Amino acid sequence: MNYWLMKSEPDAFSIDDLRSRGADGEPWDGVRNYQARNFMWHDMSVGDRVLFYHSSCKDVGVAGIAEIISEAVPDESQFNPESPYYDPKATADKPRWYLRQVRFVEKFPTIIPLALLKKQSALVDMALLKRGRLSVSPVTESEWHAVLSLS
Repeated sequence: MNYWLMKSEPDAFSIDDLRSRGADGEPWDGVRNYQARNFMWHDMSVGDRVLFYHSSCKDVGVAGIAEIISEAVPDESQFNPESPYYDPKATADKPRWYLRQVRFVEKFPTIIPLALLKKQSALVDMALLKRGRLSVSPVTESEWHAVLSLS
């Protein structure tokens, strides 16, 4: 099993929104960074666990846990000219962007704030705390356990 962190702005899609989707989960679409796409396309596996992170909001931090429940499939939004995620260079034969279906596992009693994460020596190398943070990034097993210990 691998571990990941996936960011979402809660006014667009929150941990509560994910919980409301039930067992079918939600497609994690709209990722438009090649490195983040490659993590989703090549490196994620069904059953991997995810730290669900609320970003660009008042209470920034880890809100809970999700799970990857599908193989990578082309992100259909890349083909829709009406979508903000449309990519005119993408074709059905050669899609450029992929997504995974994600399902709710657990909401933490309180968000684990970014400020607290930054104070943890066990997280000093965590991708989230580095420059150029991606919307999807790997989390080591030791980082995973360090974050969970804060919940």
